[in-house]
Amino acid sequence: MEGKHAVKRSLLVLLAFLIFPSELRAEKIRVSISSVDVSFLTAAVADKRGFFKEQGMDVEVIRMAAPISITALANGDTDYTMIFASVIRGAMRGMPIKVVASFLDGSTHTLIARPEFKSVKDLRGKTLGVSTIGATSDVAARMMIRHFGVDPEKEMKIVALGSDRARFAALKEGIVEVAVISPPADAEGKKIGMNVLARSYELFNFPFVGLGVNVKKLKEKPDEVKKMLKALIRANRYVRENREGTIQTLAEWSKSAKEAAAAGYDGTYKVFNVDGSIPEDGLRLVVDQAKKDMKITRDVPLSEVADVTLLREAQKELGIQGR
Repeated sequence: MEGKHAVKRSLLVLLAFLIFPSELRAEKIRVSISSVDVSFLTAAVADKRGFFKEQGMDVEVIRMAAPISITALANGDTDYTMIFASVIRGAMRGMPIKVVASFLDGSTHTLIARPEFKSVKDLRGKTLGVSTIGATSDVAARMMIRHFGVDPEKEMKIVALGSDRARFAALKEGIVEVAVISPPADAEGKKIGMNVLARSYELFNFPFVGLGVNVKKLKEKPDEVKKMLKALIRANRYVRENREGTIQTLAEWSKSAKEAAAAGYDGTYKVFNVDGSIPEDGLRLVVDQAKKDMKITRDVPLSEVADVTLLREAQKELGIQGR
């Protein structure tokens, strides 16, 4: 009798594998983001709308501060990160990590200031709130400020405050005079009289959010990397083509009002690209900015920080002609 039961259990397990192969065989894959906002909406859409599952992947999206994300990626404690500029900087420091795709062609970051400040030039001598020193929000903020002729390192004080909500709270309390945040927090700020001084994507065209991978994974698990790329490309296409579904996802994921999510979507959806390609001129801009901030004088070839080989294969498998 026991032998019959054992055979029956084996048949049931085999049947389950045949019917639900991806669910039973998928390994837990961890991907980090630095904030729960429209900037990292690609990951949320891929998760909530089932694009990861379609690729047979069990993905956990984790919010982590940029420095921790990069260390975890380099050590193999996480599998991927969607932070872009910090991966570039880590690779330039010799860490075994590279970017393999870009999903936003411009930063969604916004400089928002207290009501008494009407322009970036008014910020000399004031305090700027960023997420983490060296993170993409910090880089974007400094670039925007420099664009208007102000030197943030010499003429301002810069403090790391963590999440968008923490930066927004510090701005409301007057702890900082200006903060760099992403939608929909900018819409909330405008409602209470704060001034939007600059939007990064209106000033610069450069890769902002992408996919960072450990070099070891690129070599040992190329098929997994391609599945991740295909899921995220499909998510970006969903963002571009399905306004209502994306707004609903953003509102639920960021725990924001639908009105604020709609404002965030309408103000940024055009920077979500449709193929994951990394524009070479934009990548060079990110590298040059990192060289300046890190005081690096040597030449940095793009191949040192990026590898698009698997992206091209993923695009081909999706029937997409990459840029």
